[in-house]
Amino acid sequence: MVAVKAAQAAALVKSPDPRYSAYLIFGSDPGLVSERAALLAKALAAAAPVMGEVIRLDETDIENDPDRLAIELLTVPMFGGRKIVRIETSRRVNAQMLKPLVEDKALAGILIVEAGNLKRDDSTRVAFEKAPHAAALACYIDDGRDLDSIINEILRPLGLSITPGARQMLISRLGADRVMSRGEIEKLALYAQGHSQITEDDIEAVVGDAAELTLDRIVNAAASGDGARAVIELQRALTASESAQGVILAIQRHFTRLHRIRALADAGKSVEQVIDDIRPQIHFKQKDMLAAQCRTWRQDGLETALAGIAATARAARMSSALEDLLAERLVLTLARLARPAR
Repeated sequence: MVAVKAAQAAALVKSPDPRYSAYLIFGSDPGLVSERAALLAKALAAAAPVMGEVIRLDETDIENDPDRLAIELLTVPMFGGRKIVRIETSRRVNAQMLKPLVEDKALAGILIVEAGNLKRDDSTRVAFEKAPHAAALACYIDDGRDLDSIINEILRPLGLSITPGARQMLISRLGADRVMSRGEIEKLALYAQGHSQITEDDIEAVVGDAAELTLDRIVNAAASGDGARAVIELQRALTASESAQGVILAIQRHFTRLHRIRALADAGKSVEQVIDDIRPQIHFKQKDMLAAQCRTWRQDGLETALAGIAATARAARMSSALEDLLAERLVLTLARLARPAR
């Protein structure tokens, strides 16, 4: 019976415990969930005396053969090497299917399930936390310390340093999704090749003011309940070659910050005081708009919004051909959520 805390999850992923044959990796950062699932599968395959086979299944596989998951996990391979099966929760891949596989005894294969942000009483989460041979790993949005480590991990092997001001600026623009954060840092490192140090000018060049203003217009329209304006600004951004996944990341960052401000305000501080105190500092042009949005949204609404954003980010990565439509659906959904709240 193991519920692995977020702080301990990274260590378990690098060095899996042989007692466990099933892992649930879940949380509000879909990129981190995906990254840890991949790292765990790689570590498990390498740790076996005979290299294990990693199999990816999706809902279509289960639609075509409802018994496929159980067969893969319960069958002992003829030539050694445990099968490692990765799958995401979905309409069919749910607690009803997973619970019988994990609750009684260790599996012949190893199961890795990826999921979104699950509440404590979610039936899938409860099943993994109570099963003796299973573990549930929580993955939450990176804070400044996590992002610091990722920046160092990527830049140091390339011989690149970064000024304190540039580091703070970069951290302020990252954090909602681990995969997207890594992508932004890697893009910056590629741009800075040939130089020894990254400065604020480099960050501005990679993520310029014009792009930021475009993203701000999309985000603020959606968060303020103006769906029509959000879609217009989104189409302009996409026509100008802004990526839909970049838009989704910007939305995720903004709503994560709204959630943080709303929580502090609910604890007794005024919205204005929270906005003034928050770090990194918020640009003065954004303060009034952000304060208005904080009064519009309540904590439960923001939690619903963040869950939907995380699901959209995951879907956009899995199907890049649909990412534009997914981003449009997201801004309309958020705008609709904002209107009743207001």
